[in-house]
This record gives sequence, C-alpha cells and structure tokens, in this order.
Amino acid sequence: MARIAGVDIPRDKRVVISLTYVYGIGPSIAKQILKDADVSEEKRVKALTEDELNRIRSEVNKYNIEGDLRREVTLNIKRLMEIGSYRGIRHRKGMPVRGQNTRNNARTRKGRVKTTAVKKK
Repeated sequence: MARIAGVDIPRDKRVVISLTYVYGIGPSIAKQILKDADVSEEKRVKALTEDELNRIRSEVNKYNIEGDLRREVTLNIKRLMEIGSYRGIRHRKGMPVRGQNTRNNARTRKGRVKTTAVKKK
C-alpha cells in the first residue's frame, strides 16, 4: 500500500479514486493534484513509480488535509458554539444546522426516537 499524507491508499484502484481516501481530498482536487504532478488519472496505484509517488506527495502537501483540516473544522464549530450564534446553538443541541425540516425527518442528527407517554384526560 502506498502512503500519502499518513493514509494507506488502496493499491488496486485508479490513482484518482485512491486519493479521495485522504480526508479533505475529493474527486475534483484529486484530478487537479494529478494534473499538477503530471501523472495519468488512469494509472493504478500499484503501477506508480517512486518518482511519481513523490510528485503526488509534494502536490498533496500544498493542501490543508487530514489532521489539520479536522482540527480546523472542530475549532470552527467550537467558535460558533462559544459566540452563541444560531448555528452554534443548533450544534450544541444536536439538531440540523442548515435549515432542514425537523418535524418528520432529521433522525441522523436527533438520534433514535424517544417515545413519550401520552396521558388521557
């Protein structure tokens, strides 16, 4: 397995797909990295030479990825919660942040249904 940015990327997949296993690199950034490193997108990871791998690593280092990016996102969320913004309050309550409907859906954010007993009059 080839290691890029501290992540073992799959050997049998195409390079453009394997790069997306790194947190912070999506399909479009992966294509840009390979274009800048002058490596074909169609190549498999196991077919890469050591020189090509080094060029890809040097291009990947120009981006904010993995631990640094995770830390930045976490700090941004903490900042929103500390200043008491609407989005920060929604994060604190564990509810959808971007205006989604919560009456029927939002189970991913709210968790399992907590059934409440209903009293009869």
